[in-house]
Amino acid sequence: MKKIIIGIVVLTTTTALMAGIDSATCIACHGADWSKSPDRKAKPVSEMTHAEIATALKGYKTGDCGRPMNRMQGQALKYSDAELDAFAQTIGK
Repeated sequence: MKKIIIGIVVLTTTTALMAGIDSATCIACHGADWSKSPDRKAKPVSEMTHAEIATALKGYKTGDCGRPMNRMQGQALKYSDAELDAFAQTIGK
């Protein structure tokens, strides 16, 4: 019973945090199913783990991603690290 309650709390919190991120803005470059590579060099998001996605999003936010992606930095700067972590858990592997 305790695990169920904790699961519900985590799910509710994650959903509430993710609600702030509009994934519709991602579709143009990454595709509706996340299988599109925006620059044909990067691994598609659909092939990335949740941890890889979170690391990449935070890297874009700090400018530490290793390649220039001004549009991604502008998107990532809008959100807290907790929001980016929660969002990363909803996409990828």
